[in-house]
Amino acid sequence: MSEMIKVDAMGDTCPIPVVKAKKALDHATEGTVVEVHVDNEIAVQNLMKMAKSQSCVSQSVKESEKHFVVRMWMEEAVVCQPDARKHQIVVIASATMGGGNDSLGAVLMKGFIYALSQLDSLPEKILFYNGGVKWTTEGSEVLEDLKSMEAQGVEILSCGTCLDYYRCTDRLMVGEVTNMYSIVEAMTGADKIIRP
Repeated sequence: MSEMIKVDAMGDTCPIPVVKAKKALDHATEGTVVEVHVDNEIAVQNLMKMAKSQSCVSQSVKESEKHFVVRMWMEEAVVCQPDARKHQIVVIASATMGGGNDSLGAVLMKGFIYALSQLDSLPEKILFYNGGVKWTTEGSEVLEDLKSMEAQGVEILSCGTCLDYYRCTDRLMVGEVTNMYSIVEAMTGADKIIRP
């Protein structure tokens, strides 16, 4: 473990430290240690989870009250690679799950997203379109679950046309805006698509 990549994420808010660390891991070679400097314990927890999801060994050290260092590397001198979730995506196209009662459907979808966030193997992406964009915008009851998954490297993507149609583009609270071309590209390139 002679080579080291240092990442300064001091003062960065969630999920920026995780994003910076993931980019560093993507450029790491065999035996490289990625060392991330952050200023809060939540960032440490998110980095440790991300390292685990990438099959990396990690350790954290508290240098001072507002300075923590997280180091991550592969135990068997291999480049850190994403796990089997690589081409697994979840598609949420509605504010409800199933047909019948919309109130029950909303409760079921909320439960689905929470359960998804608790899995050991998270999907690579979650795509939201049509009424599904309700879950990524202001007032959503699952924002914390989605932010937790995003901090662990899951891409949260909401259809820009749909956000515009429901007049909630400026109320997007998690993830990024995407377009139909990217949605089609993600779905056709996926090994597995999960539709609740």
